[in-house]
Amino acid sequence: MVKNSQIQWNLELIKRYDLSGPRYTSYPTAIQFDPELSAEQLVQTGQSTADSSAPLSLYFHIPFCTHVCYYCACNKMITRNKKRAAPYLDELYKEMATLSNWYSNDRIVNQLHWGGGTPTFISDDEMRELMDKTRQHFHLRDDDQGDYSIEIDPREANAQRMEVIRELGFNRVSLGVQDIDPKVQEAVNRIQPTSMSEEIITSARELGFKSVNVDLIYGLPHQTIDGFAKTVETMIELSPDRLSVFNYAHMPDRFRSQMHINGEDLPAPSDKLVILENTINQLIDAGYQYIGMDHFAKPDDELAVAQREGHLHRNFQGYTTHSDCDLVAMGVSAISQIGDVYYQNEHDLKLYQKAVADKAQAIKRGVILTRDDSIRRRVITQLICHFELDPSVIEREFEIDFDSYFKDELELIQQFAADGLVEIDGRRIEVTPAGRLLIRRICMTFDAYMPKLQAGRTFSRII
Repeated sequence: MVKNSQIQWNLELIKRYDLSGPRYTSYPTAIQFDPELSAEQLVQTGQSTADSSAPLSLYFHIPFCTHVCYYCACNKMITRNKKRAAPYLDELYKEMATLSNWYSNDRIVNQLHWGGGTPTFISDDEMRELMDKTRQHFHLRDDDQGDYSIEIDPREANAQRMEVIRELGFNRVSLGVQDIDPKVQEAVNRIQPTSMSEEIITSARELGFKSVNVDLIYGLPHQTIDGFAKTVETMIELSPDRLSVFNYAHMPDRFRSQMHINGEDLPAPSDKLVILENTINQLIDAGYQYIGMDHFAKPDDELAVAQREGHLHRNFQGYTTHSDCDLVAMGVSAISQIGDVYYQNEHDLKLYQKAVADKAQAIKRGVILTRDDSIRRRVITQLICHFELDPSVIEREFEIDFDSYFKDELELIQQFAADGLVEIDGRRIEVTPAGRLLIRRICMTFDAYMPKLQAGRTFSRII
């Protein structure tokens, strides 16, 4: 049994509360984004509600992959033709110039992230050009004090490539491993010897990268309890600063590539629970801190420090330390958060490129937060980042009577308290070690849109 100050494994509670629900990388979630809102409305509202002197976070989506990983639900383009990147990058530069005019204002960029797809699909020269263009349009840091990260496919990188990435200014790296078992790798079409991952991690350390993250996935075909334990043990030996351990959600009706996975080869739900429990045990015993949901970090990692100090944040890249940044996102399907606005670009690659060619931007849909949205976003952020909720903080910030405003929600919280998911100390709500794995379910209580979404919408399961 997992039982310590961080997490307590309670199988009865997990079975009772393991529903499907949002991951709350935003509130409102992307389901609420409205295609009827014009780009002009969204941009003007974002500009008027943002702090034009606050720092920025930049995100670039590079959608290309050489190989398809059957489990993947990301927006990607599978191609071996490296020439496909150049016209996409040309449109990206046009979009960048537009968004720079909207938001830059010489605001310092404290966070930068290249995601995908596979950012390492593009050549060294294309990577240099993308970074040069970014420096032309935005105020990037040159003191290595920013949080500049890139996602790496170890099959498309090596020690020499890592030198280029470091020279460009990146100081954090995230690599996908998923599972080291060759049988599992073959079943998901991702053959990746452990030596590849080890080379990247070793190079990152030698080159002075501040942080290395490794992604694992449990619930993949042919995974076993012992087999995944070996994967986790191997990763602990490689000693990344952070690990993300994701639950595979098998939804072949929504994600075409998952149709290649035989549902009969997936581990039984009971085995998945054991795999997760064992994984948590292994990582905590190895000294990692449970950050929340799928994330673990070493105690001296910035995520762990931010959580202890009370300024951890969450956005579309997951947990982050940059709550003061507006997020300016570029590329196909990228999602920005500017002031009281979220908006997303065209999801289809061809439509994205056409939109940028025609309008120099590709905004497809978005949402303008109401006052109620802002209040609930603050509540959910407190819970999902810090496992606690202090109503007095919300009352001071929004000038409301918390108990009256959330009367119905607090009745449900009382039931959670009776079941042991939370403890109520005066008015303060503390998520218990048994409740932390179910934090998404607790957050759903404060989601005003959930009653309207219960029918007809599929989310991933919490566990």
